[in-house]
Amino acid sequence: MENIQKEPWFTKICPNGRIPALVDHDRNDFAVFEGAAILAYMTRHYDPEHKFSFTDSDDVSRAEQWIAWQLAKERIPYPTQRYVGESERLYGILDNQLKDRDYLVGPGKGKYSIADIASFSWVNVAYFAGVDLSQFPNLEKWWKRIDDRPAVKKGTAIPSESKITNGPFQRRLREEPDFKENEDKLKELGNKAKEQYGYKYASP
Repeated sequence: MENIQKEPWFTKICPNGRIPALVDHDRNDFAVFEGAAILAYMTRHYDPEHKFSFTDSDDVSRAEQWIAWQLAKERIPYPTQRYVGESERLYGILDNQLKDRDYLVGPGKGKYSIADIASFSWVNVAYFAGVDLSQFPNLEKWWKRIDDRPAVKKGTAIPSESKITNGPFQRRLREEPDFKENEDKLKELGNKAKEQYGYKYASP
């Protein structure tokens, strides 16, 4: 069913008519929308041991900063050509942050937290966005580390496996010739745009 998020019952949950949104049946059907707000709500009410959040105020602030990142989800040629460079720049910043670290925030090599959860969702569509993760080795290892978590695998399969996340997207490239042909054409357009405007990768 298309545009179900625009139906009246859903806009009562999220006036903006967008996903994600959550209804907490354990707390009087309290509704929360927007990803950052949902993460904050979940840790506030359901993470008393701070497994995915922090007690140190500086680490709390660091996590909030990484959560603030955004990524457009549209997939049409012009914005792909125009903004793939910006996506690469942002991935480069994450790659640098993850140098000698397993996770984004926390002492030592860090710990898996809401900062990683928030950033994973858009790194997990890197190939869909036209970016090859292999050029960012620290980020690629981080993505794989999180993608291999059983709870993450379970969560990303609900309600069904997405076709635009990295794993399924790469599988489609291998198994669907027509899909690969279309993606190659789009990639070629992007490369021509980079050449036309003298694009050179730089981060930050």
